[in-house]
Amino acid sequence: MSFREQIVFAPPPVMSEIEFAALGDGEIAYIKTLDSEKAQRIYPQVEGLDGLPGGIKIFALHAADGTPLALTDTHYAAIENAKEHNLETVSVH
Repeated sequence: MSFREQIVFAPPPVMSEIEFAALGDGEIAYIKTLDSEKAQRIYPQVEGLDGLPGGIKIFALHAADGTPLALTDTHYAAIENAKEHNLETVSVH
């Protein structure tokens, strides 16, 4: 095949932000590890976070669309919370 005969493939369609957010909705939950300071900034409405000492790990469980579902002090508790709601978990770094 010569250079002029090469086949050009079109890129696959791109998902919209709304379609991407709905991917896995009701089936997948994400676990993100945060330190206590970052958790306080991201979730200022959660009572008790402001009293935590610095450097403590917090595990945030989010629905596939990013909706916060739970904050826990252990990875295990985040996984169990997801299981109670029939959600598969993945970790986010």
